[in-house]
Order: sequence, then C-alpha cells, then structure tokens
Amino acid sequence: MSSSDFLKRKAYSAAPDYTSPLLQISSEQRQRLLGRLTFLYGETDATRALPELERLIKVHDAHKIPGKKAENGHFNPVDRFTQQDIALITYGDILISESVSPLVTLADFLECTPGLRGVFNTVHILPFFPYSSDRGFSITNFREVDPNLGSWKDIESLGERYRLMFDGVFNHASSQSKAFQEMLNGNPDYHNFATAYRSPDELTPEQREMIVRPRTSDILTQYQSIEGPIWVWTTFSPDQIDLNFTNPKVLLEVIDTLLLYVRRGADIIRLDAVTYLWEEPGTPCANLAQTHEVIRLFRDVLDIAAPQVALTTETNIPHEENITYFGNGYDEAQMVYNFALPPLVLYTFYREDATELSKWVQTLEYPSDAMTFFNILDTHDGIGLLGVKNILSEQQISFIIRCAREHGALISYRTAEGGVEEPYEINSTWFSALNLDSEYEDLELQIKRMVASRSIALVLRGIPGIYLHGLVGTRNNIETVLKTKVKRDINRAVIHYADLKQELKNLDSRPAQMITQLSRLLDVRVSNKAFHPNGDQKIIQVDPAVFALLRISPDCEQHILTLTNVTSQRCQITIPLERLGVAGVYTQSSERVDTSHDGSNKPFCAIPQDNYWYDLMGRRGWRIVDDTLSVTLAAYDVAWLIPLIELEQMIE
Repeated sequence: MSSSDFLKRKAYSAAPDYTSPLLQISSEQRQRLLGRLTFLYGETDATRALPELERLIKVHDAHKIPGKKAENGHFNPVDRFTQQDIALITYGDILISESVSPLVTLADFLECTPGLRGVFNTVHILPFFPYSSDRGFSITNFREVDPNLGSWKDIESLGERYRLMFDGVFNHASSQSKAFQEMLNGNPDYHNFATAYRSPDELTPEQREMIVRPRTSDILTQYQSIEGPIWVWTTFSPDQIDLNFTNPKVLLEVIDTLLLYVRRGADIIRLDAVTYLWEEPGTPCANLAQTHEVIRLFRDVLDIAAPQVALTTETNIPHEENITYFGNGYDEAQMVYNFALPPLVLYTFYREDATELSKWVQTLEYPSDAMTFFNILDTHDGIGLLGVKNILSEQQISFIIRCAREHGALISYRTAEGGVEEPYEINSTWFSALNLDSEYEDLELQIKRMVASRSIALVLRGIPGIYLHGLVGTRNNIETVLKTKVKRDINRAVIHYADLKQELKNLDSRPAQMITQLSRLLDVRVSNKAFHPNGDQKIIQVDPAVFALLRISPDCEQHILTLTNVTSQRCQITIPLERLGVAGVYTQSSERVDTSHDGSNKPFCAIPQDNYWYDLMGRRGWRIVDDTLSVTLAAYDVAWLIPLIELEQMIE
C-alpha cells in the first residue's frame, strides 16, 4: 500500500467558526453522557458538569472545515482497520541528526529508507510533549510539542502521509506541570487536581496492601504546599502526580485535551497506563468500574465529535482483565494491546515448541468487528509478564525469565496485592531477548529467528505494531543503563541517523538484513485480504515445531495457511486436507459450496480443491499428494501458502 493512499486533507481550522449551525447533540446522546457522569459523580455534580462537556464538544465541532462534518455520518466502524494497517512505534527522538529536527529525521527515515516506503501507514510517536522525566511520560505541558523534537507543523506534516497515534498520558502529570504547581500554590481553580493527604497515615497499612501497581516505590510522595506539607498519590514515580479523576474538573480538562489531539491530527489515541486511572482507597485501585466508565465516556465523546478516531488501551495486566477494555465490543476501546503475545512468543522460541501459543490462540475471542488487538512483541518499556499470568504456570514464567537473563535481560518488579513483589517485565531489546550476543551463531540464523518471531504477530488477527529498535535489530544498551540506573533504557538507545544510513548501505549489516527480510513479510501482508483484522483464523495443530494458522478473508474468497518453524532444526509436516477445511468445490457458475466446519459447529469458509499451493514467502509451489499437503521447513522458515486457484484469481 502506498503512503499516498493515506493522504489526509486538513480537517480542522485553527479557530472555531460560529457562523455555521452548531452541532446538535441528540437527546439520546445527552442522556448517555449524563448517565456516565452520574455513575462517576452522582446526579447533582453530573448535572453541573454536563453543560461544560457539551460546550467542549460543540467548540470542537466548530473547528471542523466545511464538508468534514458530513463525513462523520458516513463512517462505518467495521472499515476502520484493514490488512494494510501496520504501525511503527517510536520515540520522536530515537533517530537524531545534526541538520534537522528529530521529527523531520523520522519522516526522512520512513520515506527514504529502501524497503520501508509505503510499508507502514501508521506511526505511533510516543509522548512528544515537554517533560521532566520518564522519557516523555512525565508531561509538563500536554498541549505543546517538545521543541527539542520539533513542532506541531512537523506533526501535521507526518499526519498528511500517515495515520498518527498520539499518547493520552492522562493518568498522571509532571510535578513541574502548571496545574500541580498551582495546586501547591493554593489556587482554588486547581483544588483537588491530585489526590493528597495531610498525613501519610491517612492511607492505612491495610489500604496500602490492597493497592496493585507496576512499581515498588512508596505510593505517596511528600510535597510542600502553601498550607504546609502534603502527601500526594504517585503510582509511578515521585515526579509523576496522579490526576484526581474524582474531581469532575479534571475529567473535563482531560476531555478538552483529548479533543485538541484530534484537531492536531490524532487518528488513534493510546490511553497510557489507564488501568490505574481512578483511585479509591480500600480497593486495588486498578481496573475499577469507574475507570471503565471514564473510557466509555471518552468513547461516547469521540463517537459524537470524531467517530473516525479510535481509542487504544495500554493495560499491562493479565489477559482476562486486559480484554475487558473491549467492553461489549462497541462501547470501550476499539483496540487493546495484546500483552499476552510477547511472553508467549518468547516462551515458544525458548522451548522451540508452539504448543502453548497455539492453545492460547484457539481461545481468543473477538466481541465485534468494531474492535481488534494491537499485536506487539517489543515496546519502549519492555516485555510485560502479567499478560500470561494465568496462561502459563509460575514455572513456565520463571523459565522465560531465566532464559532472558541468560541473554542479558534485566527484570523489573511491581507491588502486587498484599504488598508482595513479583516480576513485572523483562527489560531487553527483542533482538537480544531472542539471540545470544555470541560469535558462535551466524547473523543470518539470528535474523531468521527474529523474522520468524515477528511473523507470528503479523499473521494473528489484529493490527501489528513494530518498535523501531525491533525493526533494525538493536542489541541491549547496557552502557546507558549503568549511567542512568533506569532498566528500561536498555531498549531506548538514541541512533545517529547518519550512522544508520551508512550501515544500511552495507547489505550484510544487521539493520539492512532486518529491514530487507521484514519488509518482504510486510509487503505480502498488506497485499492480501486474508490478513484483514475482521477475517477468521483457525489453528492447525500438526507439529510442536510449527505454529500453523489458517487465515481467511472476511468475504471467504482468500485463504492463507501460515507456517512458522519455531525451532533451529529442519522439519517436515504433513496436513490432511480435511484438517484445512478443503471441502468446498467450484460449481460451473463459480459459486462456492460451503460444507465444512471447524469442529465447533461454527460455519467455516471452505477452501477450493486444488492440487497446488503456492508459498508467497518462499516463492515456490507445493503439490497435494493423496489428499495431504506436505511441507519441508528449514530452521526458522516462514511459509505463507495460498491455493494456486485463489492466487490465479488475484491475478486475473
């Protein structure tokens, strides 16, 4: 898919236009908004907050350029994502150059790197706002671009060529932010901006033990205010002040910021650390009903003001809790981070056995065609472990940790309920997590292992996201960790763009091989509708050495059998055609007769009978013999097979 297909004309003007009729919020929409507010704040405060919420939505709508308003009514959420959606995840300044800003450098990398142009249509730029710590996640000003990265003009320029994912870091703000400083100054407009106590003992030991959070530091941090010392709720660090969403003013300010991001070009808004949005002493303070209601309110606001914009929840928690952020499939996030996937893939490659991964994929459910998973392997943080807490045993998780440590990874911990510390995430680049930094293994084999692991995230139902360091095969950056004492910096190295370009000229270099090999998979994925996120999928368990997944397009017209050898050994597999659902035939009128099922009494799109299948990756054919498909795979081979008759129909 060419990036030019995603050119977006400007949708919003800098100033609102009140000469046109104002947006009319229907009585049904108003009642829904009021119901959300009432759940959060009670009837009296909800009634007071509703007019301001409506005003924010109407002001936002007045910024829309004529002609854009009418598009909202024609948007079908089922068409939001397709197989052509692939996201690059990056900090605004992972790539730096001496002559231009980091955001301009990023744009040049995407447009000018051989093999990348047109591969990614979505760019997730991690927080690009001014900040005081945590690599951008302790924001001092939510409404400006960090001048060290570039400007809103640079963001707008990227938005003309790519879908943009913005970070909604709404759980907390920097201690140096204006709002928190004004709270310390006693400004009544910022009263209760944060959750604060006059004494740390107001949060009892019993209440503290109930709190679940991804850190082991003290939950309260002391600050000096105009009225004396106060102890402030800080889930993540002393510099990151949790916003107090029990205050309706805080919620309204956040919604105003949310709508600003939409006007600035956000197509997807990632709700960072939203698990911990609402604090309620005496509860775990994670995944509370109020948190879900706030997300539903965000969804309602966007459905009225900007239905094309999607919400993505970043909730690094056990899988069964994570998927609750889909809501009923229509009322919360349109996309949820698939946090169980990375540790399961690591386990699969460490064990050289796809059994556990295959069993889990069989359990995946998709509540509606209006939502999907964000399938990542590596992120800027690390490889979370909580996603597999109730999928793998403690012994299996310990095995992952042990193997990762042998590869040079670090382990971060969190405070679980009861005050117990437990492993939270593996800090490593994905390349180092998979490959020993050893001269005894060929780089070619290591690249194949990387590509094989990535192929799993590419074939699963959902939208794949690739972190820039995973794209170029960066190794662990221990040197920076020793300087900063921040474990996550192991996977956040800054790359000098001139050096990277020089490396890419050497086709035998690790970055060049990574991009060359991965771009082939990405090109094939975006070109085949079998990988559409609303298409079906079926696990074919044939051999523990191979992850086998059959993907089917939503219209049932295309089937691709994806095979990934997760071992360092050559293997041969045989699959009876009946296991694939080859039960359909073509009549003389070319209408398919669907007579197969997947074993669950659910109708399954039958594959046309054909004696030949073609491997889109290996670019060779495989012949059916005795109603059986036999395929030989070298170490870490990836094969994506399509019936030749369907391939021919694509060409015609």
